[in-house]
This record gives sequence, C-alpha cells and structure tokens, in this order.
Amino acid sequence: MSNSTGNTFIAVLAGIAIGAGVGILYAPEKGSKTRKKINEGLSDAKNDLHQKYDTVSAQMSDKITVAKFDLEETYQDLVSNMSHKTEDVISFLENKLADLKKRNATLQK
Repeated sequence: MSNSTGNTFIAVLAGIAIGAGVGILYAPEKGSKTRKKINEGLSDAKNDLHQKYDTVSAQMSDKITVAKFDLEETYQDLVSNMSHKTEDVISFLENKLADLKKRNATLQK
C-alpha cells in the first residue's frame, strides 16, 4: 500500500472514530442505555462472526475431506496404472531375453 493510500485510510478511520464519539455524546438516550446498545451490538457482531467462522470452517473441512479422498483415489489409480505398465515392460524384456537366448544358442553350435 502506498504512503498516501495508507494516510487516507488512517484519516478515514479517524473520522469514523470521531464521528462515533460525537454521536454518542449527543445521543438522546442516557449513557447507560447507549453503552448497553453498544454492548448488545458488539455481542451480536461477535456471535455473527463466530457463526460465519463455524460455517466457513465446516465448508473447508468438507472440501479438504473430498480433496483428500480424490487424492487417494488418484494415487491408487496411478499405482495401478504403473503396475500394469511395469508388467508390460517386464513381459517385453522377458520376450527379448528369450529371443537373445535363442540367438545365442544358434551361435554356440
């Protein structure tokens, strides 16, 4: 963030804080009622934040579980595929070895 953007952001936050303070000072209700409303608002915001956190946490957990299952499935498919390829290579090499043994046997006579 550039310096002027940071200064602007700080100025806006300071303005909000000053405006809130002035609003509380000139509020038509008693200070105790105003403080109670502020506390209730903060409590509601805190509860809302906890609910959102729990929801996001549950969604992430579900996504991680699905991703883990997909990764395990992909790994198993890869291992199976490699096993088949390995068998193909071994069969190819065994055939070549048999051919070489036949050629060698003809050369030794």
